[in-house]
Amino acid sequence: MMNDQEWWRGAVIYQVYPRSFFDSNNDGIGDLPGVTAKMSYIASLGVDAIWLSPFFTSPMKDFGYDVSDYCGIDPIFGDLADFDELVASAHHHGIKVMIDQVLNHSSDQHPWFVESRNSRNNDKADWYVWADAKPDGTVPNNWLSVFGGPAWHWDSRRRQYYLHNFLDSQPDLNFHNPVVVDTLLDTVEFWLKRGVDGFRLDTANYYYHDLEFRNNPPKEEVIEGSIGVRLDNPYAYQLHIYDKSRPENIAFLKRLRHLLDQYPNTTTVGEVGCDFALETMAAYTQGKDKLHMCYSFDLLTHDSSMTHIRNTMETIEAGLGDGWPCWSIGNHDVERVVSRWGKNHDMVAKGKIYMAMLLTLRGSVCLYQGEELGLPEAELTFDQLVDPFGIAFWPEFKGRDGCRTPIPWKNEALGGFTQSAQPWLPIADSQRSMAVSEQEGNRHSVLHAYRDFLHIRRSHPELRYGDIEFLYNDETTLTFVRRYKGKCIYVAINTAEQDIILPVEFTLSPITLPEAIQSGYVDGGTIILPPFSILLASILD
Repeated sequence: MMNDQEWWRGAVIYQVYPRSFFDSNNDGIGDLPGVTAKMSYIASLGVDAIWLSPFFTSPMKDFGYDVSDYCGIDPIFGDLADFDELVASAHHHGIKVMIDQVLNHSSDQHPWFVESRNSRNNDKADWYVWADAKPDGTVPNNWLSVFGGPAWHWDSRRRQYYLHNFLDSQPDLNFHNPVVVDTLLDTVEFWLKRGVDGFRLDTANYYYHDLEFRNNPPKEEVIEGSIGVRLDNPYAYQLHIYDKSRPENIAFLKRLRHLLDQYPNTTTVGEVGCDFALETMAAYTQGKDKLHMCYSFDLLTHDSSMTHIRNTMETIEAGLGDGWPCWSIGNHDVERVVSRWGKNHDMVAKGKIYMAMLLTLRGSVCLYQGEELGLPEAELTFDQLVDPFGIAFWPEFKGRDGCRTPIPWKNEALGGFTQSAQPWLPIADSQRSMAVSEQEGNRHSVLHAYRDFLHIRRSHPELRYGDIEFLYNDETTLTFVRRYKGKCIYVAINTAEQDIILPVEFTLSPITLPEAIQSGYVDGGTIILPPFSILLASILD
C-alpha cells in the first residue's frame, strides 16, 4: 500500500474538541489528560489519527481560536507534560496526532499585539495589519468580519484601525512582514519537535491581504443555502477577493511544506472557505510542494442530495490533478449532520448511511467526535449560549454551541463527562440515551456501525486509495466504482426511506457487511437497496 510518508492519503482523522471530550479533573471542562484517558476508545474506532482543536494559552473569547501563546498549553487543558503523555499514548495505540494551528490571527492579549498596539514605531509595530482611517474617520475599506460588521476595529493608542477577519479580539497577523512568517514557522516547528504528526490549518486561505486595501466587489447573486451563505450575515454579500485567498498564500504554503518535509511522515490539512473553494483546494495541494490535502465546506451545507455529492466530487476530481482532498460532513462549527441532513427521518439510520457514503468516497476523511454515536444537535436556550457568533446572530442563527456539547459517556445526569462539576455547556437531554455505555452493548448501534465500517475500509485498499468513477445518481441514490491495482469495488447507496431497484451491468460478488449496517443485495441483473442501505460488491468482470 502507501509508504509511511503518505499515511495521510486516505486516512480517517478523528476530530477531538478537547473542552467537550472528557473532564479528568472535575472542573466541568474537558482537558488533555481526559483525551489520554479515552485513547483506548479512540483506538477502538479504527481511525488513523486524531486532530486536536486548539488547547493553547488563550483568554477563550473564541474558545481557543484566539491564541495568546503559540507554544503554551492553557492551564484549563493541562500542561506540556500532559501533552507529551497524550502523544505518547496515541503513538502507543498506533494513532497519529494532528493539532490545530491558528496562524491567521492571534488574541488581542498576545504579547505581540500588546506591543504592536502600543505605538507606531516599536519593534512589532507592523506585526499586525494596521491602516489609517479615511479623512472622515471611517474604516479603511468595505471588508467585513465573518462574525458580522466591519473587519476593522479602532485603536485609540495608535489612532489607527486594525484588521480582524473574525472577532475584534482576534487581530490579523501581517504575513507581508517576513519576520512574522519566520516567527510563526518557528512555533510550528516547536510542535514538530514534540512529536506531532501534522497540522490542521485553520482558515488556511486567510493569511494574506491585499496591500492596497482595495474594496471587495459585491456578489452578482447571493443564494441562501449555498456554501457558507446566510442572508442574516452581510459577509455573504461580498466577493472576497482582496481580504483572503490572495496569490501570496502559495509562497507561504511552500515554505510551510519545506519545513514539514524536514520531519518525515508529517502532514497538513488546510481548511478552505471561500467562493472558489474547489479551485483553491486544487491550487493548494497540487505539485506536492504545498499542503498535503485540503477540505472545504462543500459537504457542510444543508444540501444532502446525491446530486450535490456527485457534482461536488466530480468537480474537484476534474480539477485536482495530483492534489488530494479531505472530506468532512461535520465539525465544531456546523450543525450536527444527523440534524442537518436527517430531519424528519430515522436519525440512527441516516447517521449510518451518511457515514458509509463518506467512507467510500475518494479522499481522506475527518470525523467529528460524537458522529460515531449519531448525536443530534443539542437544542439550547439563549441563556445557555457561550458562543459569541451564536449570541450575535440569535435567533436566526443559534451558533455553534449545539454541536459542541460534551460527549455522553454514560446515560446519567452529567453524562459521565465529569464527576460533579457543572459542565461548561449542558449535557443534552436528547443525547444521554445515545451514550457510549448504551451503544457498546447494542450490536445494531451507530457506534458499532462506525467501527465495523472503518474495519471494512481498512481491509479494502480500493476504498482508501482507489480512483472513483460515478455511474448513476438521483436525489437519494448514488452508485460508483472504486478501482485500485486491478481490483474494483462497486458501491450503491440509498438514502431514501423506500426500496430502490437498480439494473447493474457487472457481475458482482457482494461483500458481507456487519449486522449494524443495512445492506443491499443482488438479484439477478438488478440490485435491491432497502431504505438507508449500502451495497458493496467486488466486480468480477
